[in-house]
Amino acid sequence: MDKHVDVAIIGAGSAGLYALSQVRQATDRYVLIDGGELGTTCARVGCMPSKAAIQVGEDFHRRGLFERMGIEGGEALSLNGPEALEHVRDLRDVFVDKVLSNSTDNMDEEFLAEQARFLSPTELQVGEDRIQAKAVVIATGSRPVVPKAWEAFGDRILTTDDLFELEELPASMAVIGLGTIGLEMGQALARMGVEVTGIDQLDHIAGLQDPEVRQVAVDILGKEFPLWLGQTADIREEDGRLRVTAGEQSVLVDRVLAAMGRRPNVEGLGLETLGVPLDERGLPAFDTHSMQVGELPVFIAGDVTGERAILHEAGTEGRIAGYNAVQERPLAFKRQTPLAINFCDPNIAVVGSAWNDLDPERIAIGEVKLGPLGRALIMGKNKGMIRVYADKDDGRLLGASLVAPKGENLAHLLAWSIQRGLTVFDLLRMPFYHPSIEEGLQAALYDLRGKIARQPEGPVELERL
Repeated sequence: MDKHVDVAIIGAGSAGLYALSQVRQATDRYVLIDGGELGTTCARVGCMPSKAAIQVGEDFHRRGLFERMGIEGGEALSLNGPEALEHVRDLRDVFVDKVLSNSTDNMDEEFLAEQARFLSPTELQVGEDRIQAKAVVIATGSRPVVPKAWEAFGDRILTTDDLFELEELPASMAVIGLGTIGLEMGQALARMGVEVTGIDQLDHIAGLQDPEVRQVAVDILGKEFPLWLGQTADIREEDGRLRVTAGEQSVLVDRVLAAMGRRPNVEGLGLETLGVPLDERGLPAFDTHSMQVGELPVFIAGDVTGERAILHEAGTEGRIAGYNAVQERPLAFKRQTPLAINFCDPNIAVVGSAWNDLDPERIAIGEVKLGPLGRALIMGKNKGMIRVYADKDDGRLLGASLVAPKGENLAHLLAWSIQRGLTVFDLLRMPFYHPSIEEGLQAALYDLRGKIARQPEGPVELERL
């Protein structure tokens, strides 16, 4: 059956749903297409269940501070692994149900639970139906990367797609790939009692480029579980378990968590029919400010782009793609300040311009180590470093890297400040309460202040009338 619509959205994940929110404001002639598992990657297997597991691990780990605080009996506490994992799944199901109840559960013929394939830029084959659309949004998401050779090890190789379905914690695990999910889950599982070994072929963790912050992060996390960096992992079977080797180091484990990135879901989409070049991943080039593919009435958004695989970025891209899909002429929109947060303990965050993209001749750096910070000492979390980058001529904030308690909050403050074009002097004029973690940021800003060429008149903390 042929169906004519204004917009067809392929993918009911976060980007697709945000695109839908824009399309609905302009037309009721649309379809949302998804033949896979619903509920968004974030709610099902990403942001939300991982944070639930992190919270369990952190709460249990906290018992190590009890004795010095005068709280007795902490050594008698134990973790019931199956119940902890069930708790994570229960919370996950709440988040998924919330997504479904606010999206596809309320749709009738506008939702098609089938796979889609392009026949032309404005024509799709969806099951037995053929959809003619004035515009199409591609928001098909991504999936975890698992080397082909590892598939032979069956369910002993885990990804985030099945990690949260475990009913019991393994005794030992190798986490291969120490980006956001690998580092977060590696620490959480180690704190739950799993013997974890973290491995990455890169020489750094969590995407940190700043060499000073990178080393601090490795030193802190490496005290909780071994980190083998700079070597590619090899896996082979040994006595019913898995022997994981990286360089000269080797460990025998029960399970392996493959956290080596994600691959865009483009197979079977028929993108070759769009008539534009495709890269080695099978993706067409697109404008990151309009999300438009070439000059076609085709837009792309979310993890499938292979670029900023973060939920709030998927939301931004979905809104842009959905808005432009119903316009006669697509508009370009300014993108938000880059913001990436790893919820390990302490948090790791990178804000604004990345270290490798900065000109060392044109920036000033302010830094502070958090060891003596009063609020952090009270919390038993006085570990980490904050480094803030600014234009050394006028003090305009450019970026930051940090490993710090409550780093998720500091990172937001910095991202907002960078996006508003504020200077180090603007921030120092803001109130900083005592005692707070934010005083650590204040100290880094004071260190940065003295390295700026153009200084304001009068006390730097005060704004003249």
